[in-house]
Amino acid sequence: MHHHDYGGLHEDLKRTGAAMKRRDVLRLAMGGVGMGAVYLFGRADEVRGVEGGGANCEKIPEETAGPFPADGSNGPDVLSKAGVVRSDIRSSFAGLSGAAAGVPLTVMLQLVELQQGCAPAAGLAVYVWHCDAAGLYSLYNRGATDQNYLRGVQESDAGGEVSFTTIFPGCYRGRWPHIHFEIFRDLAAAADAGDKIATSQLAFPEAACAEVYGAQGYDASARTFQRASLTRDSVFRDGVDRQMATMSGDAASGFAAELTIAV
Repeated sequence: MHHHDYGGLHEDLKRTGAAMKRRDVLRLAMGGVGMGAVYLFGRADEVRGVEGGGANCEKIPEETAGPFPADGSNGPDVLSKAGVVRSDIRSSFAGLSGAAAGVPLTVMLQLVELQQGCAPAAGLAVYVWHCDAAGLYSLYNRGATDQNYLRGVQESDAGGEVSFTTIFPGCYRGRWPHIHFEIFRDLAAAADAGDKIATSQLAFPEAACAEVYGAQGYDASARTFQRASLTRDSVFRDGVDRQMATMSGDAASGFAAELTIAV
């Protein structure tokens, strides 16, 4: 291989000099998802602000990272690869080629600190990953073992926000549609999965899932989703009030999902 695939987060920091600024996140998200992203960012301060113990100011439930984290705790480790700090996670990186196709999705997370009265938590690192439209996880599932797409890290800005441009994940047997995430105290800590301060999952509303799974490329997910249930899901059956995303947009132009995460 003739690519530079070592150094991981530390190499990314040397190359960029600093974490991506909010204006750069906005530029990338607008390019990936269109007007849905404009709506989301345009109302970010109004919609996502949490002050002094708001409705979402409860600690995010701790959940399993599942069998496919690729954080070094269970086989592959994308956190050791240069280029993992990125907003658009649809393509593979670090010498791997290929991209995940599907309904565009912007994921906007706002992190808040419980011990600081749920004030915005700046400087935290968030690693997200999820399956593709067919329900496959890169690096693990047959048909995607030569890819590392749909995985990436971002640092929260002064408002505690991070954004990822991705696709709406598929639905696979036994699980409700979701996105995994791990949170670290900073980018340097994210180089070691053992230093995470929270592990949880984001859930999607039924209406958004049903609409997406009617789109091209989601045939297998559509069939699987007919048998999925939040009440039977191994992770979400105890409730999703702190993990259910708020959605805007549509399958034709792209969705935007937002969630406040208290740590």
